[in-house]
Amino acid sequence: MNTPFDMKSGREDRIVYVRPVDAAELPEKLRADIDQIKNLYAVHAPDGERLALVEGRSLAFALARQNDFAPVTVH
Repeated sequence: MNTPFDMKSGREDRIVYVRPVDAAELPEKLRADIDQIKNLYAVHAPDGERLALVEGRSLAFALARQNDFAPVTVH
């Protein structure tokens, strides 16, 4: 869960998608790391690649904006 990702690695499209994630969807190894976190959100590139997994929607948006991305919510 603490794998670094270079979010400024020259992506042309600066839109990222933020969506809630059910912990049950995650691999077992990640579920063990998140403990009792209830509000997980993923930040995805337009091609579907998961760039980040964080606790809370506001943190996901802040992370995206700090890295010069334009976050958009998806359901």
